[in-house]
Amino acid sequence: MTEILDLSHIRLGDRPLIVCDVDDVVLHFVAPFQDFLRGEGYQLLPRSFRLTGNIVSIATEAALEQTDVRRLIEAFFEAQENWQVPFDLVIQTLEGLSSEADIVFLTAMPSRYREQRRRLLDRVGLAFPLIASDEEPKGLIMRRLHADRPLPSVFIDDMAHQLQSVRDHLPQSLLLHMMPDSPLHVLAPKPAEDIVRATDWPHAAALIRAHIQPKAA
Repeated sequence: MTEILDLSHIRLGDRPLIVCDVDDVVLHFVAPFQDFLRGEGYQLLPRSFRLTGNIVSIATEAALEQTDVRRLIEAFFEAQENWQVPFDLVIQTLEGLSSEADIVFLTAMPSRYREQRRRLLDRVGLAFPLIASDEEPKGLIMRRLHADRPLPSVFIDDMAHQLQSVRDHLPQSLLLHMMPDSPLHVLAPKPAEDIVRATDWPHAAALIRAHIQPKAA
């Protein structure tokens, strides 16, 4: 029987909802992960949008098997507080938006690393509620959070499949595609053409405010 993700710590007000991914949207992931790998004797060669098969030994150039790739990812998440930093203007932007909407972070990271991420986000001034999805489809979680509330909702992610998941379960949400300008992300699957690409956090804020603010009569 699949365990239902606990959302009891999330308390929403009578306001719009902004749900935001963390890795490579709020906190840099690919760039610090590459630095971490080099310290372990490996490098990431972006030949396709996946890590398995593209992380290789610097000494032998042999690609790592999936179990070794998973081990390195988990070691990185264990040490994330020493590596990951926020994107430019994300702190100021979300702080400003928090006066108009509830903000929730939704990360696909395994929940056993939630406390490390919680400390990191708190340390940099991003104390919004955090959900670690354990890779459960984000559309299902977004639907549980927002349910049938007659209020605007926004979902921000760098992954096309997560944006599509939210579209499937909460189609009235504003879907924003945000991703870093990295060699790996250039190879990522593209979201549907009508999903808006936010180029940076000020651009995202403008799009969000246009969606959540009451329209003039």
